[in-house]
Amino acid sequence: MSREGERLLHEMGLGPVWKLRAKPAAAMPPEDAAVATPVAVAVPAPELAAVTATAAPVATMSWDELAATVAACRLCPLCAARKQAVLGVGDRNADWLFVGEGPGAEEDQRGEPFVGQAGKLLDNMLAAIGLKRGQDVYIANAVKCRPPENRTPTTEETATCRPYLARQIELLQPRLIVALGRPAAQTLLQSDVKIAAARGKIHDYRGIPLIVSYHPAYLLRTLLDKAKAWEDLCFMRRTMQTRKDT
Repeated sequence: MSREGERLLHEMGLGPVWKLRAKPAAAMPPEDAAVATPVAVAVPAPELAAVTATAAPVATMSWDELAATVAACRLCPLCAARKQAVLGVGDRNADWLFVGEGPGAEEDQRGEPFVGQAGKLLDNMLAAIGLKRGQDVYIANAVKCRPPENRTPTTEETATCRPYLARQIELLQPRLIVALGRPAAQTLLQSDVKIAAARGKIHDYRGIPLIVSYHPAYLLRTLLDKAKAWEDLCFMRRTMQTRKDT
């Protein structure tokens, strides 16, 4: 590994100690099998009462129309305390889409997702697999306004914002979606998700492969799981390579 690669792993808290090792065959299928065999996830119909107000018109919006609509949105209580809505940032022709939970205080101030310490860690994670914010990468959140005190958004709040995220994905048509944290995964998969059980598998979002991993903010609090996040990054890279080869 190059010195730059070692530096990035050190920034992630992995250092030179952690190396991805193959798991026993009984615990994990071969690498090719893990990539080639999607996990079917049942996606029930969305809560119509919560999304009817936004779903129909949003489904045909352009990027500019979507950005203006999100900026002016008053459909749920999260708008009351926000400084600004945060649509997302990055390459609108990206192969990679990373989806987090919602804006925090700094994101609300600056209008960009994943800034501050969690954003720095995400940038290092991207760099560790040869990616860079804004270059073939788009970053968004499940909800576009900051929940008070950075609490987890409610089911009603994510349901109200879901058409915005769905339209972003429709416009992007990414090759791979990465859900960072449980709220993002549950919003996208429309099912109850436990990160430990969902990791290391390919899920499906309307025909697009989706991988579940930890949110960078969680990794800042739970250092031991950074090694698992590195495994997830390697799995993402293998999955994308397989997608490009087919």
